[in-house]
Amino acid sequence: MDGLSNAASILAVVELSAKVVSLCYQYSVAVKDAKMDIERLQKKVTDIKNVLGEVQRLLDKQDKSQLSSTRKLLDSLKECSQHLQGLKAQLEPGGARKAMQRVGLRSLKWPFTSKQVEKIVASLEQYQCTFGLALQVDQTGLVLGIDQKLNRVNQKTDTLLSKINIVKMPIATGASFDSHEDEHKSRCLHNTRVELLDQIIRWTKDHNGKPIFWLNGMAGTGKSTIARTVAQLSANQQLLGASFFFKRGEGERGNATRFFTTIATELMIRVPEIRPHIRWAIDDDPGIYQKALKDQFEKLLFQPLSKVVLLQPLELVVVVDALDECERDDDIRAILQLLSRAKGLKPVSLRIFVTSRPELHVRLGFKQMPDGTYEDLILHEVSRETIEHDIRVYFEHELTRTRQERSLPLD
Repeated sequence: MDGLSNAASILAVVELSAKVVSLCYQYSVAVKDAKMDIERLQKKVTDIKNVLGEVQRLLDKQDKSQLSSTRKLLDSLKECSQHLQGLKAQLEPGGARKAMQRVGLRSLKWPFTSKQVEKIVASLEQYQCTFGLALQVDQTGLVLGIDQKLNRVNQKTDTLLSKINIVKMPIATGASFDSHEDEHKSRCLHNTRVELLDQIIRWTKDHNGKPIFWLNGMAGTGKSTIARTVAQLSANQQLLGASFFFKRGEGERGNATRFFTTIATELMIRVPEIRPHIRWAIDDDPGIYQKALKDQFEKLLFQPLSKVVLLQPLELVVVVDALDECERDDDIRAILQLLSRAKGLKPVSLRIFVTSRPELHVRLGFKQMPDGTYEDLILHEVSRETIEHDIRVYFEHELTRTRQERSLPLD
């Protein structure tokens, strides 16, 4: 691919991205019931525009013959351009501009469902990852001045690009908060646990806060319900990185065997830029899944999250529920010690929300963490007034639901 066609293709996609972003902005002003979907799509298209802007600047400054990876992007650029053209056509169908001028922006109707937006964003992430990876490879080659190694790097890049979408690791089925197994488990009812949830959500967004929040309480105090609610609220705000709900006696959900591989798999979906780093770790050590928890954490989580290059820092929430139900006490302490290393992790920062009973081995695991690593809250010490309020709301909700299900009269 020659430099002229390369530059023209990049410029075309950048301009097309800008048009799609502009259209999304018009919808965000006019359409109120799809704001989150609109913002997700707008952000992802902006990310593609930004990374291609970086590629263009690199091409403008460097000898194009040295940029072997970015020179191979023609097919991906064409596919991305076609995808964006289709988006633009759906966002601005025939006659839409005249209609907007005639009856105003408020007549606009968002053309996509949430599931469609999810698929579109997933497709665009692949392009972003491909462009970003090519940029990283060429930047690394230029900085290190290792022209003699470029052929090997390019071969590995080509192999990686072909494998990047098939990084598959063994996971604990049903461990995520939104799994089918736990589909009907309850969340906090509206207007219950208000102060507690506000405190936790404020912690997730506090850049200077401690990286781990430990919610502990006796059996039956609602820890898992709160954990599912925190996970759902974080997911709604695009803050959830991963979740793992331990459950004693439920196969791999009852032990730590698949804990870090499950967390890493979910993080790859949220941060696709870490996929090549995890792919390299697996290629270097195919048996990493059977290794000690320390090795799994280091190679599948800590190193990828530390080495990834992002246009801007990212903070994500990880929810770990019922840690005390992990079968081996030593594994519980190991998990806590490894998670404590999240403090200071960059450019992807983790806010880790943990729930458990206050059992001795769990308490000892937290006590062994460095100072300033975690804050805790004892659930069974919640005020009597709050408990009575939540019980009243719960019974009102259940009575209303029963009456509706059985078509009972109000009296």
